[in-house]
Amino acid sequence: MPIHHTLKAWQHAQRLAVACAHAADRFPHHEQPALAVALRRAAYRVTLKVACGAGRTGSHDARKWFDAAWGALAEVQSALALARDIGYLEPAEFGRLEALAAETSKTLFGLLRKSGAAPGRPSLR
Repeated sequence: MPIHHTLKAWQHAQRLAVACAHAADRFPHHEQPALAVALRRAAYRVTLKVACGAGRTGSHDARKWFDAAWGALAEVQSALALARDIGYLEPAEFGRLEALAAETSKTLFGLLRKSGAAPGRPSLR
């Protein structure tokens, strides 16, 4: 099993990416090349950047990858808020995705803190 599969941050990010991809599939056709793609890409980047950082634990490179994942997570949270405000996500679905993003945020924050580069926690609202 790859080392990144054992990280809680990667596991949460993976669940978030899958859930965001499914949610984005239900956005209107005219949003598929815009907001839906932006949400998918950002969610995928969180998972991929955590995996890259996991292979470099203890190095300055690990912090850079985890920081990139943190930035991508902020994009996910912003895209979810936009989708909610536009009406593409029902409140219950937004709440579920928001909870996945929050859990991902907590575990990613832990990785950043451990690597010595913990930023401030973003707000989901």
